[in-house]
Amino acid sequence: MIGNLTAKLPIVQGGMGIGISLSGLASAIANEGGIGVISSVGVGLFEKDSSTQFMVATKRALEREIRIAKEKSNGILGVNAMVALTDFEELVRISIAADIDIVFAGAGLPLNLPALRDENKPTKFVPIVSSGRAAALLCKVWKEKHNYLPDAIVLEGPKAGGHLGFSREQLDNPEYDLEILMRSVKDNVRPFEEKYNQKIPLIVAGGIYDGADIHKFLSLGADAVQMSTRFVTTHECDASIDFKNTYVNAKVEDVGIISSPVGMPGRAIWNDFLDKVRRGEKHPINCHYHCLKTCDYKTAPYCILQALLSAAKGKMEMGFAFAGINAFKSNKIVSVHESVEELLMEYQQAKDSSKN
Repeated sequence: MIGNLTAKLPIVQGGMGIGISLSGLASAIANEGGIGVISSVGVGLFEKDSSTQFMVATKRALEREIRIAKEKSNGILGVNAMVALTDFEELVRISIAADIDIVFAGAGLPLNLPALRDENKPTKFVPIVSSGRAAALLCKVWKEKHNYLPDAIVLEGPKAGGHLGFSREQLDNPEYDLEILMRSVKDNVRPFEEKYNQKIPLIVAGGIYDGADIHKFLSLGADAVQMSTRFVTTHECDASIDFKNTYVNAKVEDVGIISSPVGMPGRAIWNDFLDKVRRGEKHPINCHYHCLKTCDYKTAPYCILQALLSAAKGKMEMGFAFAGINAFKSNKIVSVHESVEELLMEYQQAKDSSKN
């Protein structure tokens, strides 16, 4: 439960840009009883006028994706917005105006997110954090400045795909295992729950791939899990078939850590494009977007926006796929319904085993 919203399944589908989780995947997850999430990152890049009117194209595309998802599903829908984006606040406002159920905000601390609230709209605000300290800071600042507490919190651990909120050294340090981080977040949030008599559900993410993982973290006290990688290899995922097959064909050794042009480590599936980057080859950048606050396109070895866009379209020689640590476990493309059925079966098996 997130406020007055109740998801039948304690599964949030993580937002995946660029063009990986749009209305197709989000509505399919919502129809299964989970929470489907549209990624607002680069959503306007698929519009014909994106290079000349990027924000206009983005607004149009995001409004359309929310509308289509609502037409396809009566379930719970969210939008993921990255704090690091230069148009973060505008993306949040568009989502609220379109009556999205939840805004998930990560890739930076959304300290002023509640200032964007429209009290006439039902949208819930859920920040994404990587530590108990960050969770406590958000609760403190939100309550003091805006008299508002997070409707839920997503904790994303170091085994997730994409950009990671950890240093390279922390990724393999057992002190930063999701189980330990989870306890820290719960300990840091509990005083706010008790003082203001408000439940703040905890959603955990990063490396959660099967029903046994879900059982484990719900047993440890999580209210729900966030999953992304598992749902890439579904028919409803909005990426190209070549992008999905990158997951299907990946081996365990193919999933590794890259140094992103935006100055953060990221987890991706290695390919020829990333090998060329590692060798020092540069790809000329002519930036039309200025999308990320932390990106210096004049010195970056390549445009990460263009690389991820190319990958989403299936042009893997010009880009790469971000992926969680367990992407290599994917071996076929199935429907979202089939994937959820498998998760339920795996969960029940883990539950039964825990009783023995």
